[in-house]
Amino acid sequence: MRLIIEDIVKQFEEKKVLQGASYTFEKGNIYGLLGRNGVGKTTLFNCLSGEMALDSGRAYIDDNGTVRELNHEDIGYVYSLPILPEFLTGYEFVKFFMDINKANVQMDRSIDDYFDMMTITNEDRHRLIKGYSHGMKNKIQMLLFLITKPPIILLDEPLTSFDVIVALEMKNMLREMKSDHILIFSTHILQLASDLCDELVVLNKGKLSSVPTDLLKSPEFEQSIINLLKDEAHVDNS
Repeated sequence: MRLIIEDIVKQFEEKKVLQGASYTFEKGNIYGLLGRNGVGKTTLFNCLSGEMALDSGRAYIDDNGTVRELNHEDIGYVYSLPILPEFLTGYEFVKFFMDINKANVQMDRSIDDYFDMMTITNEDRHRLIKGYSHGMKNKIQMLLFLITKPPIILLDEPLTSFDVIVALEMKNMLREMKSDHILIFSTHILQLASDLCDELVVLNKGKLSSVPTDLLKSPEFEQSIINLLKDEAHVDNS
């Protein structure tokens, strides 16, 4: 399975954020999306998830020769700022989520099984989400994708809110998941990108380009990325 994006353009008033962005992502790989703050990484994710309409271009799936347009059920999106109903407990929310997604969920595990997989304690799963840390909220977001198993998972700065132990757990989980998914996560942490990713993609001047694979583990890796990005005007909004 491949996710193919072709010539995506997205403009806000006079500013063109995406300027004909094109790339092909394949199942079985973890992709790191690199770019300076405000360059458009979140905008790209919002366009792929359907949060924003494209000005032009397209995104589609090629599944062993069967081509179809991308739809919202194909996408799991871990937001950098989690959007969860804070008036529910974690357990109540996950139960509600499973109930409304019955058609897309294989009921081979219980709710508690999923919480156990995410190492969320019994006490925490029955606390109001309002009292959760940022990292705990991100854990709940990721738990939802273990349940529905969307083919494409977008992660916007997913590991920055976790402590060292939980971040390692999440990295191992992503490695285990990648054989059945296309995983794309944005990050500004170069060490994390080189450690976790099979392929790096740079968003610069509104376009996407790949980083040569042989650079990933080389001493010149960080400097090469800096050279790719240093001529991009630094802005604050994406």
